[in-house]
Amino acid sequence: MKPNNPKVSVLFMLFATLFTVCLIAANLFAEKQFHIGVVSFTGALLVFPVSYIINDVVSEVYGLRRARLLIWSAFGFNLLFVLLGALVDVIPGDGGAMDEAFHRVFGLAPRIVLASLAAFLVGSFINAHVMVSMHRHDGSRRFVLRAIMSTLAGEVCDSLIFFPVALGGIVPWSAMPMFVLWQVLLKTAYEILILPLTIRVVRWVRRREGENPGDTHIHHSNY
Repeated sequence: MKPNNPKVSVLFMLFATLFTVCLIAANLFAEKQFHIGVVSFTGALLVFPVSYIINDVVSEVYGLRRARLLIWSAFGFNLLFVLLGALVDVIPGDGGAMDEAFHRVFGLAPRIVLASLAAFLVGSFINAHVMVSMHRHDGSRRFVLRAIMSTLAGEVCDSLIFFPVALGGIVPWSAMPMFVLWQVLLKTAYEILILPLTIRVVRWVRRREGENPGDTHIHHSNY
């Protein structure tokens, strides 16, 4: 008799773990701002695009149902991390320098938490839906175009939500459009530069997991 529970993919679990770590790290790194010339950036620029690459790989290989599981699980663990950090932050400390440093890192402002969670959900789901919708039309062809267009769509939605909500008033409103534009362009450029590696990962995962194991999820998922 076959077991009721489907077999758990070790590779998918690893992708889900890395995806969650990238999300949590991006939320913390967003507190760090730096400049290159006249353009402002946040530390999240270094790690957040990796989550979109993982999203692309999972959507391409496993399908939309698994991509949704990836996104919702990462959202839940990130929310748990934020709540636990806030709980520890309100516990009275010794008032020393370490206590102040902890508050600066984990005492995230509610607007940043709200902006991060909302932007992540919208951007990640848009990325996955564009990836899978184009896959339904093209099959396994034109992966490069799918990866670029899905990342561009997801990053635009993410940035249009996160930066005005989280940094509005901190970054001057007059500079906000250019700030958002540069974030989108650089994160998309990140995706393009690392595409050769992404393609190799997709091919390798397909060989390990079987050819297009997520196709049934792609064709029967509700949009």
